[in-house]
Amino acid sequence: MSHTHKLVALLPMKARSVRVKGKNFRNFAGRPLYRWILDSLLAIEEIEKVIINTDARDILESHGLVESDRIIMRDRKMELCGDFVSMNKVLADDVAAIKSDTYLMTHTTNPLLGKSTIREAYHAYLNAINEGYDSLFSVNRYQTRFYLESGEPVNHDPDNLIRTQDLEPWFEENSNLYIFSCQSFERTDARIGRVPKMFVTPHLESADIDDSNGWHLAEIIALANHLGESRRKHLTEKA
Repeated sequence: MSHTHKLVALLPMKARSVRVKGKNFRNFAGRPLYRWILDSLLAIEEIEKVIINTDARDILESHGLVESDRIIMRDRKMELCGDFVSMNKVLADDVAAIKSDTYLMTHTTNPLLGKSTIREAYHAYLNAINEGYDSLFSVNRYQTRFYLESGEPVNHDPDNLIRTQDLEPWFEENSNLYIFSCQSFERTDARIGRVPKMFVTPHLESADIDDSNGWHLAEIIALANHLGESRRKHLTEKA
């Protein structure tokens, strides 16, 4: 009988990327991009295993990443490779193979997501389960004026302007985090269940690198964070 884990992280990783060539393995602010989120996941004690579903085992091994007591690499099935395969199908393969009470899914393209935020999301999910929710996904929160491409306002009345901070908040799925159970996934065949809880991630951690502009912006933030940490450390040592 296979062991059922309490919390498993799913980190899918493919060799090919279209808009930023080889982005998962490119140097990002001093480290390969994939190492940023992987290191954050490994720093969270609650996560028992990190599952990397990949068609790039050889590339990862060339970067020194091998399986360990907490890292499992699963070779992606041929029918699940390609740019047009739904990520939910990849996750379904992992969920079927690795038994866990809870799954936390994220991407290599979320390098700024911090371990404290990930842990906070997990505990928010546990609380949400007790409140009747069945899953959690991360969002960006906006209070600003939106328009359709035609110029038609969609969330405000131009003839009756109110302060933006008084507008009803809108929420954007940001692809940073998804937390769900096996039962929830089976009901919808998707990482978002029927009764999901939204979790707002800090704006400066919520980058999802999708193109070269997104890459450069996220790297600027990462380098600025590193500089700020170095300065704080220097001031602490002087004190």
